Amino acid sequence: MADSINNPLLPRECRVIKMTDETPDVKTFRIQTPDGKRPLTTMPGQLAMISIPEIGEAMFSIANIGDDWIESSIRRVGLLTEAMHSMAVGDSIGIRGPYGNGFPLDVFKGNKLLFIAGGIALAPVASLIRYCFKNRADYGHIDILYGSRSKEDLVYKDDLFTNWLKEPDTGVYLTIDRPQDDWDGNVGFVPDYLEQCGFTPEGVKVILCGPPIMIKLTNQRLKKMGFEGENVITTLEARMKCGIGKCGRCNIGHKYICKDGPVFSLSELDELPGE
Repeated sequence: MADSINNPLLPRECRVIKMTDETPDVKTFRIQTPDGKRPLTTMPGQLAMISIPEIGEAMFSIANIGDDWIESSIRRVGLLTEAMHSMAVGDSIGIRGPYGNGFPLDVFKGNKLLFIAGGIALAPVASLIRYCFKNRADYGHIDILYGSRSKEDLVYKDDLFTNWLKEPDTGVYLTIDRPQDDWDGNVGFVPDYLEQCGFTPEGVKVILCGPPIMIKLTNQRLKKMGFEGENVITTLEARMKCGIGKCGRCNIGHKYICKDGPVFSLSELDELPGE
């Protein structure tokens, strides 16, 4: 592996220094350079291309940014992710990036924030949530609405049930799809729970991330509740190979998700082709 500073397609060799089991099929990987530094200079919402030699590479969101490390939360779904889930602390891993535009931090300043996420899609917005808590004075009231299939499928349980609840002027709303004997919280899908919570749009910026059907249905509810498209920010998913807008794999209309995204407002998405 080589340093990607001079060649954006060459990964930088790094190490996995910590692995955390989030759910039965999701692990969080903490990654650092061999000399103990953060691999990338990045901001919330950006992406990293992670690789294992002779196995492959794929683009993942950066879920947490430390002083000398980054973290990505990765679901086991294929050859590369299966290999990653079989890794041990200290193993080598390749990384290149960062890619993408990141969240518009200046736009959020001085506003109340409503985060809405489903399943593993809490990962792309988690870095922003953590950034906002580190810079708490810059933002108004923060609400986090998050849902998953079951209690076991909730990621970042320590944050959801303890750390984020301790933050000032913050609300955490959790829901799962179906009843469970050991769950006394809300049961139902995210769009339905959103409407039940009765959030109002005045002075609020919404950050929405989830499966396409969840985003579609949640957007319908947000519009019904009076939220304007320019105040709703989301992230798009697509298979990306190069990360620099050359391969065309993530092209939609005149946009490349790896360069122009993955963060867009819903108003911007309305201007793109339906695919």
